[in-house]
Amino acid sequence: MSDIRHNWTLDQLRNLYNQPLLELVYKAATVHRQNFDPQEVQVSSLLSIKTGGCSEDCGYCPQAARYQTKVKVHKLLSVDEVTEAATRAKNGGASRMCLGAAWREVRDNSDFDRVLDMVKTINTHGLEVCCTLGMLTEDQAQKLSDAGVYAYNHNLDSSEEFYGDIITTRTYDDRLNTLKNVRKAGMTICSGGIIGMGESVDDRLGMLKTLSGLNPHPESVPINALVAVEGTPLENQPPVPIWDMIRMIAVTRIVMPKTVVRLSAGRMNMSHEAQALCFMAGANSIFAGDKLLTTPNPAFNEDMNLFSILGLRSRAPFKYANKSEQPTESELAKS
Repeated sequence: MSDIRHNWTLDQLRNLYNQPLLELVYKAATVHRQNFDPQEVQVSSLLSIKTGGCSEDCGYCPQAARYQTKVKVHKLLSVDEVTEAATRAKNGGASRMCLGAAWREVRDNSDFDRVLDMVKTINTHGLEVCCTLGMLTEDQAQKLSDAGVYAYNHNLDSSEEFYGDIITTRTYDDRLNTLKNVRKAGMTICSGGIIGMGESVDDRLGMLKTLSGLNPHPESVPINALVAVEGTPLENQPPVPIWDMIRMIAVTRIVMPKTVVRLSAGRMNMSHEAQALCFMAGANSIFAGDKLLTTPNPAFNEDMNLFSILGLRSRAPFKYANKSEQPTESELAKS
């Protein structure tokens, strides 16, 4: 099994990233097989439970109220609407249901109480529940944990140095503080970032340095390719080369060997062959369903067809909730 490290330097990450591509993929694939069943992919469904009208200024986000985008604002969904969506997600092959709200932070009000009810209801369907609701206090994090939230998503987006170029309405430390509150409450952490916002390679690697420095590592790290949306400050950013995405996934896999690495936003622009290389490089999670909050995503049946071609299967929910359930070397050797 690979050693778990929390002291990766930027120079070491650069050396990994700049290796010949196929050599890097080979190394990442080796680490992947030492820690996971390479034929299993964790499938999540992401639902926007409150869309648009956000007070923040994240340069990539079409849900910011200050930008003129085509996103239609809608208020918080009902528990019944979310329950129906959870049923569809489970029938489509998802093992995790992610609830996203366009809030800067959670507030202690009736909307938050409704979210807690949503979580409790989804739990009865046997799905892992993830929430991404903005910043959390310790008390709010504990309430979510008590309701049955399995994972909380709060992305760092990029390096601390580049962060201020894309967001000014909250700080990098605000984000890290929310992750601390999530960990204290006993939830698993889902935190990653976006590439293609105009950042340097060092900014991308700086984000991985921060994430790998957390002890323990985040249980899930989504790697997103920017979806440039008309009306946002980043609308004219060129698409991320697929080779950059593969390198990021491979380095993430090597430096956080037991972390689930999610091939996240941007898959609509990737061929099946490109996605296959990402899976080879260590990605073992995707979002499935026709939307990622407000941006397009491949439909469930399209992903299941790709899984069939590649010989992949959806991972069961809660498979590694107990760390003693992590596969042994002998079990991995048989997979």
